[in-house]
Amino acid sequence: MAKIKSKFVCQECGYETVKWLGKCPSCGEWNSFVEEFEEKVSKRSQKGTGKGRVEKIQNITASRKERISTGNKEMDRVLGGGIIKSSLILVGGDPGIGKSTLLLQVADHVSKNLKVLYVSGEESLEQIKIRADRLGVGQGELYVLAETNIDIIQELVDKEEPDLLILDSIQTIYSPDIASAPGSVSQVREVTSMVMRMTKVRNMASFIVGHVTKSGAIAGPKVLEHMVDTVLYFEGERHFSYRILRGVKNRFGSTNEIGIFEMRDRGLIEVENPSEVFLKGRPVDAYGTVVTAAMEGTRPVLIEIQALVTYSPAGFASRVTTGIDKNRAAMLIAVLEKKAGLSIQSTDTFINVTGGLQVKEPACDLAILCALASSFKEIPVDFKTILIGEVGLTGEIRGVNSIEKRLLEAQKMGFERALIGEANIEASKEIKNIDIIPVNNIRQVMDILFN
Repeated sequence: MAKIKSKFVCQECGYETVKWLGKCPSCGEWNSFVEEFEEKVSKRSQKGTGKGRVEKIQNITASRKERISTGNKEMDRVLGGGIIKSSLILVGGDPGIGKSTLLLQVADHVSKNLKVLYVSGEESLEQIKIRADRLGVGQGELYVLAETNIDIIQELVDKEEPDLLILDSIQTIYSPDIASAPGSVSQVREVTSMVMRMTKVRNMASFIVGHVTKSGAIAGPKVLEHMVDTVLYFEGERHFSYRILRGVKNRFGSTNEIGIFEMRDRGLIEVENPSEVFLKGRPVDAYGTVVTAAMEGTRPVLIEIQALVTYSPAGFASRVTTGIDKNRAAMLIAVLEKKAGLSIQSTDTFINVTGGLQVKEPACDLAILCALASSFKEIPVDFKTILIGEVGLTGEIRGVNSIEKRLLEAQKMGFERALIGEANIEASKEIKNIDIIPVNNIRQVMDILFN
């Protein structure tokens, strides 16, 4: 007979303990432990079926699986070319960012050729229909279900045999065999395991939507991201209409690609030329603004970096950044003062990447540094000049990868001059219609731009 035992599980990270704790020793969250019950299965019932088979790897034949198009070039790019059958895809994002809208649009396109089952644990059938009418979708083999019991969902999946299953969201689905509330660590882990088995056995593709915590991570145990084949994060600010779909794990494609969308009344529209979008409305001959080229996967994107340097009356300097790492900005400010002779350590500095994009690669260092210098000196950088390069602590300008793609994108957008690291001059010789100036240190850049 199965024994029932009690345990306390952290709802943030999945840490387990036999007694309640005020603070989780794993993630540091307070009041995150919830009591859960589990059945202790005997060792006899845990025995394998004996149906396992060992194969020599040379004898296994593996064919390239056909991908299913989502009808959206941006999402296909992030997935690696489309949806792979028998793959389990997790989509996470902040509330109201557009996850359900995106997946309903995907379901509509796939349903024109294949059978799709959309399961919602958060909305009624009428609410789904209202949203579908607003988006203008729902003409194909698209079936909807409002249910939270995973056993019922599994029965209907066996009956309907869909090619694509969408669960919105995994935190609302529960298994009656687990004595804990829906959304708890045990429920999320068990339900995801059952969905994964359904997906692999039936050779269908599955999307599951995951809520995120206040820290931005997908709620539930970390093992959730390890179980699935692909993890996608849907990012964006509510005050901006643009959304970014980023792949952080993909067993069937690259994890460096991003997809850019614009939220409109009729749903999400793909953005084919993100450089044009991010540079739209850029001021002419204004100091404190510089353009650089960032690589998002295999795609170069031109972005505008703005900086404002002002006198600090409070006696201590304030550092505010949006879209770049605060520690990286502090380092560049120190390099600018030490190596370029600009006394800005006692001033308030504000740095912003327009459009809500997050910049993480060091190729944007030179642009950030020159935007700060331009604001401090109140001298604008030439409107048709782009700056690309990594800045070291000694003030040297280092080369970056994919310089040809970055310069070709700048040329396409009408830029006439580019400042790059000397290490990239050989790789950029094929670019003819843009004036390329190699630089090797900060003082040389200051002399070219501001003297």
